[in-house]
Amino acid sequence: MTVLERFLKYVAVDTESVEDATCFPSSEKQKDLARILVEELKELGAENPHMDEYGYVYATIPATSDKKVPVLGFLSHMDTSPAMSGANVKPRIVKNYGGGEIILNEKEKISMNPEMFPSLTHMVGQDLVVTDGTTLLGADDKAGIAEIMTMTELLLADKSIPHGTIQIAFTPDEEVGAGVDYFDVKKFGAEFAYTVDGGGLGEIEYENFNAASGRLKIHGQSIHPGSAKGKMVNAILVGMEFQQMLPVAQNPAYTEGYEGFFHLDRMTGGVEEAELFYIIRDHDKAKFEEKKARFEKTAAFLNEKYGVGTVECEVKDSYYNMKEKIEPYMFLIDNATKAMEQLGVTPIITPIRGGTDGARLSFMGLPCPNLCTGGENYHGKYEYVSIQSMERIVELLLQIIKVYQEA
Repeated sequence: MTVLERFLKYVAVDTESVEDATCFPSSEKQKDLARILVEELKELGAENPHMDEYGYVYATIPATSDKKVPVLGFLSHMDTSPAMSGANVKPRIVKNYGGGEIILNEKEKISMNPEMFPSLTHMVGQDLVVTDGTTLLGADDKAGIAEIMTMTELLLADKSIPHGTIQIAFTPDEEVGAGVDYFDVKKFGAEFAYTVDGGGLGEIEYENFNAASGRLKIHGQSIHPGSAKGKMVNAILVGMEFQQMLPVAQNPAYTEGYEGFFHLDRMTGGVEEAELFYIIRDHDKAKFEEKKARFEKTAAFLNEKYGVGTVECEVKDSYYNMKEKIEPYMFLIDNATKAMEQLGVTPIITPIRGGTDGARLSFMGLPCPNLCTGGENYHGKYEYVSIQSMERIVELLLQIIKVYQEA
């Protein structure tokens, strides 16, 4: 099965995760893909492929060489972002992209172009898998799964390729920040690992945001507007006031690179009660702590203004910048860079403006930087992936294994 055939098979399975769920995984349908992967791994001849009670898929590719090399792991996540529906995905292949506008949905007048998405300028001549404009695609991270599975097939089919023991795993709920809550690092058995969960071909990432979630519950006073003077406290307006007190420029729409932000992800409610849900991000740990403190102080100020208990504020850490855990093992980056250069791929070492399972795994004792998948514009209807990039990334995974073997 080719990497494209696998990818199209996997995106047909709805694996959208659910925010604020009280169960794990957050949606049972993620296990539908997990079961498919286990069966494929059995057919390929992997060692001990199984899904555990939490929905994690584990398997081993046995060593074909006696040379002592580190046990490597490769991971991708099965869920798709709840930011947009992942159900009934209808992928379409744009063959030999010639540049310019791509019409995703003529009826709904949905299209994308290089002016809005400059990455398209590098895709001329390639075959792109795009959406129909009504769902996300699922390349995040089913492209990574397809690449790891294709690598697995090639290694298990050709025992003449020398390599050490390789562990693979697929995780649920990465998109809602819970991807490795129950991951068994000891059972996984890798000394070092890579998540295959990045973007364009060539990306290598070992820095990510420090991340926290912020949640406000605002209690207002609903009074008939005809007699509300001096009495009404509009919870929605208090929430808007909170937002206006945050730094205007520290917003995802105005930041890039290492710049952090406060992001109002959603707001619900009415006059009597409202809730605001934020994500707080910064690569710099000191600035991250400052942002969290400012968030809480802003809530405290509004309680002074409107009365104690008006604003309930909760800030909860999600994950931290893995840089400090990767720097002692920079050969992980050097070897990935070397493998790319050997294949004629230009390495692009860039900070992640987000996080991966690898960030948390690195703090759990498994140093785990991130590799590209070939996908772009994740979490929305403009998501796409280059078929040629997916094929090259399969080659890259095999070449990384070769670099370790020859070291």
